[in-house]
Amino acid sequence: MLTLHVAERSPEAAVLADGASVAAVGPYEDLAAAHPAARVRRWPGILTPGLLNPYGPELLEATYHPDPREADSLGTEPITGERARAIFRADPARLGASARRGVQRMLAHGTVAVAGELRARPVLDALRRAGLAVAQRPPRLPGPPSLSPTPLVLLPALTSGGPARFAIFDVPSRPELVRQGPQTCVATVVAGRLVYRAR
Repeated sequence: MLTLHVAERSPEAAVLADGASVAAVGPYEDLAAAHPAARVRRWPGILTPGLLNPYGPELLEATYHPDPREADSLGTEPITGERARAIFRADPARLGASARRGVQRMLAHGTVAVAGELRARPVLDALRRAGLAVAQRPPRLPGPPSLSPTPLVLLPALTSGGPARFAIFDVPSRPELVRQGPQTCVATVVAGRLVYRAR
């Protein structure tokens, strides 16, 4: 099924998705006229290729993302360092659930790819199920590890025939995205599927 995604601040960069692939990229009016039967999804802000988070191992293998039901005892913020290692030592099965929650947090920040040498099978399974791409780390890393690394690492432009993997941010421009950060994400699409949508 064809789905046409258009963001109000970047109508010239609308994306026509055909399942998991990009069928076309271009001005919304042109794509809508050429494909009148396509389902249309309208978004605020700008549509971008999405973000690469270069800190896959640090955020998914060395960080514990608490379950909301653990908020009373562990809080809601990611746990790092010795405290995270102690949680995983006490119950190794918690790594998979933590990684799934970590991936969801990444998706909510417009992340469509991660980088770094990931080794833990539960983490790799969580990435595979979500459809996140695994890429090489850039030569210079932003720092420190974060769901919102600075500077942001935008992926290359979307192309016809490429994977339907992108994010929409409720900002007026890319410079404003850099200034406000990826917490402005309103939707993330991976393999043509809407995997995150802000409420």
